[in-house]
Amino acid sequence: MYTASWRDVVRRDLFGRRPDPRDRPYRLVVRLTLIVFRLLRFRFDVRGAEHVPTSGGAVVCSNHVSYLDFTFLGLAALPRHRLVRFMAKISVFHHGFSGPFMRAMHHIPVDRKAGAAAFDLAVRALKDGEIVGVFPEATISSSFMVKDLKAGAARMAVDAGVPVVPAAVWGGHRLFTKHHPVALRRGVAVTVVLGEPIHPGPGEKPRQLLQRIRTAMEELVDEAQRTYPQQPAGPEDRWWLPAHLGGTAPTPEEAERLDSSDVRGTRQKASPLTRARALVRRRRSR
Repeated sequence: MYTASWRDVVRRDLFGRRPDPRDRPYRLVVRLTLIVFRLLRFRFDVRGAEHVPTSGGAVVCSNHVSYLDFTFLGLAALPRHRLVRFMAKISVFHHGFSGPFMRAMHHIPVDRKAGAAAFDLAVRALKDGEIVGVFPEATISSSFMVKDLKAGAARMAVDAGVPVVPAAVWGGHRLFTKHHPVALRRGVAVTVVLGEPIHPGPGEKPRQLLQRIRTAMEELVDEAQRTYPQQPAGPEDRWWLPAHLGGTAPTPEEAERLDSSDVRGTRQKASPLTRARALVRRRRSR
């Protein structure tokens, strides 16, 4: 298990010997994130970081269970001195607080009504040698199991001629996920597992590649869930476990109904920043 240290925060070689000057804002955000990880004493179990290529483009495809997943996947790429450019909803880029950071870190905005532009930006980044992070389920899974995947990630890998690194994150949903209040507490374990790169075969269609990605993701999620080092504190704390492991999370069928409006972008919901402010107000009122 790894817990961020103050030494990690100030390490000169954290991003390699000659980091790109254009990524100074991204590097600052990473160091600030490590400070938060240190203060909250998160316990990380990161496996498979060696599968992230040290150079060249690649698509990191992960399951999606919390609003913090991108920070944990970014941590898994740090041992290889790589920064991940995540694809995220365009509304995050338009937000007054998060927008400037997202743009400065060169993440990729996704407009669900005009997805071709985001696809082209991602393929260009991959051909330029970037790591692009994708959550192909398109929204957080309320069942905490792998949902149906969108084919965009596979199409990007085929068009750019780069490998896909399948990944699984687990534990972050205990802190910050949809349909549940924010619960930032110390000592929570977070597991990140990255699998062996999946290379598109000669003439392989995106749908065929997508099936291989899904199979790998499901195996990694199962591994992350079954090896997770912490257990629910009691019956009321079983909400974060999937039904097949004895938890009270919605079944995949129930979650599909819950998540459908998120995929369409029709459900009105507060931003993560608004939710965090609400949490602070609740704690002050106690």
